[in-house]
Amino acid sequence: MTERLVIDHIAHRGDGAADTPDGPVFVAYALPGETVEVERVPGHPDRRHLLRVDTPSPERIEPFCQHFGVCGGCAIQHWSEARYREWKRDLVVTALQQAGLKAPVADLIDAHGEGRRRATFHARRGTHDIIEVGFAAPRAHHIVAIDRCPILTPALDGALAAAWAVSEILKPEKKPLDIQVTATEAGIDMDVRGSGALNPARMTALAQATGKHRLARLTRHGELVAQRAAPTVMMGRARVTLPPGAFLQATVAGEEVLARLVDGHIARGKLAADLFCGLGPFALRLAERMRVAAFDSDAAATTALKAAAAATSGLKPVDTEARDLFRRPLVGQELKRFDTVVFDPPRQGAEAQARELAKSEVPRIVAVSCNVATFARDMRLLVDGGYRLGTVTPVDQFKHSAHIEIVALLERA
Repeated sequence: MTERLVIDHIAHRGDGAADTPDGPVFVAYALPGETVEVERVPGHPDRRHLLRVDTPSPERIEPFCQHFGVCGGCAIQHWSEARYREWKRDLVVTALQQAGLKAPVADLIDAHGEGRRRATFHARRGTHDIIEVGFAAPRAHHIVAIDRCPILTPALDGALAAAWAVSEILKPEKKPLDIQVTATEAGIDMDVRGSGALNPARMTALAQATGKHRLARLTRHGELVAQRAAPTVMMGRARVTLPPGAFLQATVAGEEVLARLVDGHIARGKLAADLFCGLGPFALRLAERMRVAAFDSDAAATTALKAAAAATSGLKPVDTEARDLFRRPLVGQELKRFDTVVFDPPRQGAEAQARELAKSEVPRIVAVSCNVATFARDMRLLVDGGYRLGTVTPVDQFKHSAHIEIVALLERA
């Protein structure tokens, strides 16, 4: 059964939202002011599938990707840039308001740059026994095969072809493959997960594919299969060798903007803590002018960070510790020695660490986040602990999606 709806606004996940007597109803790819024809999505009473736009918005534009609306990678390519930017900034404004926080929110910074430098493709055996490689369909389990992705950096040109070649060799059966690709100075770094044991013939074929597609390195479940050159990236003055499947900020421009904002919030000091430090995009830059103690649960990342710092002349000492800050956050006595704390947790935020920071006397805290809801929750804890929240800056390195990065300064009131 079809129905007609009038879209009221764009919700926090990028879907059009219509107000109905039964509550909001969400329609992907619909825009405010549009009258749309929809049908119910089985099993999801608050969701509708867009069939047709009867009255299009004057703000509707042509998507630049042929796969948009089918592939689940992007939520918004069909809305004018100005309105998209307003909506994305408002995600931060709304989250702060809902947490009862008052702080100035700066203009959105576009940090897409040349495009995403990392992506995860999925591969599985589809109909007619044909391997399909691409992204998962929106809110579905099937794979949408693609031949190109225009939001990726040019440095990942060839990544899809390489992923197809590796998938043809591994021939996924019941489980799909997850194929993570990262652009590095030496070429594409690829880590494959989901395949079973490999026989010698497949190992040889994978090594040949590494050479043919000029991959810097190919690993499987983090274990080396073949390597042409060490996969490295620059972070400030330091060159970091990536562990297999390493996490990086999504774009080079995004990392540089976040690091510049963090650096701008830090006054002179002797010692800073970098919590959830990863490979050190903040720690390695801060070490150009002060000592840094860096903490992360990923031991491979902290090892790579320490090696990069040691190999870079002119840096202040960088001490690293592999530590699960969700289970073992730094507490009062440990925090006393730091002039500044920087923290950039995963999407679940840093609630346990924020509670300890709220009880501390650290004079300055710089918070970085990729989730507006957990960011607002953690900021509420710090403000309740006596910190003053300054300007909050939204950074759009996940362009065309509902994800956003945030940087904010907190100081002891």
